[in-house]
Amino acid sequence: MTHSPQEDGQTRDTPAEVDAAFRTQRRVALTYFIVFLVVVAAFPLLASTLDWWLDSRLIGELSPGFLTVAVGLYVVFAAIGIAAATLSSSVESQMLGAQGNQNSDGPDPYSSPGPS
Repeated sequence: MTHSPQEDGQTRDTPAEVDAAFRTQRRVALTYFIVFLVVVAAFPLLASTLDWWLDSRLIGELSPGFLTVAVGLYVVFAAIGIAAATLSSSVESQMLGAQGNQNSDGPDPYSSPGPS
């Protein structure tokens, strides 16, 4: 015996919904990849154009360029990764699997309050 999507409790996404979610996820990934490339490309550019970037000394005789590469890149890469993962998860949860699932935690934030 076959069950309809409402009877077996599973949500079925249409091919158009899956395709739209895929295109959106691809756009998110490409955007964060471009941000990553810009950040990585900034360091050789700074080193070749600004003399103080490598010649001046900050903490313990370390240059701003070295400190940025040694510490700053890890922080920036972690922030980019967390932001991309959060946005991708949000996009997926909003675009897929929500056909029959209404937000039961509270009122719909996109519905306008009207006369009852």
